[in-house]
Amino acid sequence: MGRKWKILKGTVVIFSELNWLAVLAATFVAFVAGAIWFGPKTFFPIWWKLMGKGETDPAGSGGNMAIVFGSTFLAAFAQATTVAIVIELASAGVSSFGPLQGALVGALLGFGLAAASSLSHRLFAGNGFRVWIIEVGSDIVNLTLMGLVIALFG
Repeated sequence: MGRKWKILKGTVVIFSELNWLAVLAATFVAFVAGAIWFGPKTFFPIWWKLMGKGETDPAGSGGNMAIVFGSTFLAAFAQATTVAIVIELASAGVSSFGPLQGALVGALLGFGLAAASSLSHRLFAGNGFRVWIIEVGSDIVNLTLMGLVIALFG
């Protein structure tokens, strides 16, 4: 990956070294993938039903979809930034780090962090495994795509 991180006293990372175009592209790709995943012809109807909602129940926080989509985009941007940081750290000193490795980093973050951390939230909330599988499936796909896109920008 291009320029390597400057680490001060082993802990402070300079964010200006990130490829922000790659982060933004990864954010858009994941946002679109999430929209497809939770589209009306894909997983949204079953997820909505599993959440105990009916066809007449409004989606979103109080019906303000600008807040819902804006917050979702900002969360995807935070995820893409994190994936870029992990990829940059993982690729330091590695002679060959490409899209496959980037996708693997994203997938590992999806399985190891997103899936593992959200399981207890869904189970304690009484949503069950099926809601968790649908939600975490989107997280894993999105993080994998983010890793792929960021590594493609190299």
